[in-house]
Amino acid sequence: MRAGVWYGIAAYVWWGVSPIYWKQLDRVPPATLVGYRVFWSLVILAALLALRPQDRFTRGQLSIRVIATYAAAAALLYANWFTFVWAVTTGDIVESSLGYFLSPLVTVGLGVLVLGERLRPGQWVAVGLAASGVVYLSISLGTLPWIPLLLASTFGLYGLLKKQAALGAMQGLTLEISLLSVPTAVFLLLGPVIASPVAASDAWGPWLHQTLLAASGVITVGPLLLFGASVRRIPLSHMGIIQYLAPTLQFLLGVLVYGEQFGPTQLVGYGLVWLAVALFGAEGLYAYRHAAGRAPAARRS
Repeated sequence: MRAGVWYGIAAYVWWGVSPIYWKQLDRVPPATLVGYRVFWSLVILAALLALRPQDRFTRGQLSIRVIATYAAAAALLYANWFTFVWAVTTGDIVESSLGYFLSPLVTVGLGVLVLGERLRPGQWVAVGLAASGVVYLSISLGTLPWIPLLLASTFGLYGLLKKQAALGAMQGLTLEISLLSVPTAVFLLLGPVIASPVAASDAWGPWLHQTLLAASGVITVGPLLLFGASVRRIPLSHMGIIQYLAPTLQFLLGVLVYGEQFGPTQLVGYGLVWLAVALFGAEGLYAYRHAAGRAPAARRS
């Protein structure tokens, strides 16, 4: 289990510091960055499938229903990637971090609304605190915090679809990226003025710039593989705690490294969300340990 914990920490630290990478490409339009991210991710996934025959597609797996499900998941993944890259490159890392603090709570809400799951009292309090934080920010700032809400909702809906999907992790991601590769390839090929990476950053040499763009595949697939290795080895309750490393690091980068604004108003709103996250994590850990403690007693009786 120790290896699984370290895999999980590595994945979420990777995601947490990823804004440093995207900041180096902030002269490139977000749609172009996501296009290259899709292309190079597909290259890496194709190479991995060539090395892992057990993950290749078999006859009968790709029905119309399966393809439709993964097409919807791919659209949500694209929306999430685009929003995150746009937020980072335009100086809204702090807002993007709030989205990933909210994501687990949005996932819980979707479980209640869509899957009919029931929440424990502590979970209801956590969801209420998070909602009050968002409402406070909306009223105080005079605008809906759409970046965190869009990140949290797209990621939550993506997880909901993946929970009901038929393919394995590697196959599912490969299909999603393959479906995205068609429209992004058209955009990159037919929009040379918008999509030209060299024109977007004439201060850098083309070779260095292309290398950075090619690295987007590693930046994307690397932490996903670490996450997959981790989630198979440790309990989800442990993963639930580790996952807050990413938004915490993103928040610290935004405030301490890139000097993004964070005043008293944001402190109150974010504080309510952080309190909700702390309560949610503590309640989940307590419930897990309580259930684990009851299991031996049930077996003895």
